[in-house]
Amino acid sequence: MVPSPLETPLLPPEGTVERACWDLIAATSWEGKRAPRGASWWKDTVALRPSGPGRPAQLEALGRAPRTPRPGALRRPEARGALFVRFLHHELQAAELFAWGVLAFPETPRAFREGLVRLAQEELGHLALYRDHAERLGVDTGSMPIRDWFWTRVHGCERPEQFVAFLGLGLEGANLDHSARFAAAFRAAGDAEGAAILERVGRDEVRHVAFSRTWFERFTGTPLSFEDWQAALPAPLSAGLFRGEPVQLEARAEAGLDAAFLDSLVHAPRATEARE
Repeated sequence: MVPSPLETPLLPPEGTVERACWDLIAATSWEGKRAPRGASWWKDTVALRPSGPGRPAQLEALGRAPRTPRPGALRRPEARGALFVRFLHHELQAAELFAWGVLAFPETPRAFREGLVRLAQEELGHLALYRDHAERLGVDTGSMPIRDWFWTRVHGCERPEQFVAFLGLGLEGANLDHSARFAAAFRAAGDAEGAAILERVGRDEVRHVAFSRTWFERFTGTPLSFEDWQAALPAPLSAGLFRGEPVQLEARAEAGLDAAFLDSLVHAPRATEARE
């Protein structure tokens, strides 16, 4: 189980962007998971690294990822709704971790941290899309179990380039592949609305990956290479973990990943650890 973020005694002042980020992470209700906004930045800021997120009491934590339904099962609305709940849990963790990056790396340029806030807001927008569609499919999104896998790995990110390597180039990059794959499966199952939501999210993720590529290069001072990205991933993660099938070469290229990077990604050994 992920420990409570409230173990850290120091809180940013009310009204600051950092406090809004903290409150997003620490909230123990769905209503409290609001987009981070603040009137000012904390001038006397220090690095804060919440150990884990707040969670509603009814939200059970899973130790292992549930099985992905076979394509034929997606003709059942409840199977598609359950998948959308999984997707919204991913978006929730991504939003929380973008807020975590604001708190964890106060020494980074303001433009970077402002970008993380925007990305957190967009992830919560994706969450709302997934929640609404799951509920249209008749699935209660408020109490299905969650696997906080993203949170279990972020603590290996000691430097900002590791953070964007993991969350932006890694998880967000993989979502380009997964969004396209599930959009095709949902369309084949007759759910054009669900497919369109996944495609919209995929288009947004292109910008998220491009943001991370830009800042990885600024933090390292060199153009992005596959080898540098792989070296920056926190142990024991490997590049093959962040690849879906098929790899969306066009979308990743649009995000600024060059042909050499993409070729190395396609041929990277498959990872043994389950990501989802």
